[in-house]
Amino acid sequence: MNSRKVVNMFFKTLFVGGIVGLITSFFVKGQEYLNFINPFNGLELLGVFLFFTGYALVFTVVSQTGFFAYLFIHRFGQNFFRSFWPTVQVLLVAFALFDLIYFSSKEISLLFKIMMTAFILIYGLIIARIKVKQTNKTAFIPALFLMVVVSALQLSLVLRAGDVSFIILMLMPLLAANAYQLLILHEVTKVDEEHKRRIEERRKQRLEQQKRKRMDKVKKTSDAKS
Repeated sequence: MNSRKVVNMFFKTLFVGGIVGLITSFFVKGQEYLNFINPFNGLELLGVFLFFTGYALVFTVVSQTGFFAYLFIHRFGQNFFRSFWPTVQVLLVAFALFDLIYFSSKEISLLFKIMMTAFILIYGLIIARIKVKQTNKTAFIPALFLMVVVSALQLSLVLRAGDVSFIILMLMPLLAANAYQLLILHEVTKVDEEHKRRIEERRKQRLEQQKRKRMDKVKKTSDAKS
């Protein structure tokens, strides 16, 4: 992974999360737009448009922060738990699902919490399955862990508030951004043969320069003795 790929991934993820969040706002907060369409008020309508776009972008950045934290946690878990890490991840997935239902704000209806939790789980299973097809079977549990546990942790920012509409406005760009980053990760970390070749050429050039310097030094020492 190089800086160019990371920056490219960052902006593409922002675009995905921003678009999904904006489209979601049309359905969840449609009345906010209608208030300024009839009668038409272009400036206020633009303000609403920018507000919900910015809202989506903020939580897309939250998704990106959580994703890179997940990469560190996954590596740490592999080193610490070793062969038990998949089991630990499954247990954490189960706990996260339990937490989404029983530890969210009591102002949110139980039906909504169950539907939201089921949606996150089903969506996570679908994305994990796609990841397996892209890579291998061992990717299933880590992918599910990201889509459920990490998403649940990120979503906790609004779950305590109890505002259903804003939970949905955060949930959709969050899941979209997490899924996008997960599904392109293997492309971002794939070895670029051309980049690898250039690095190898530079390494050979450095070795050649060091060799010439040593030879020059030996020659100067030999000339001085003679």
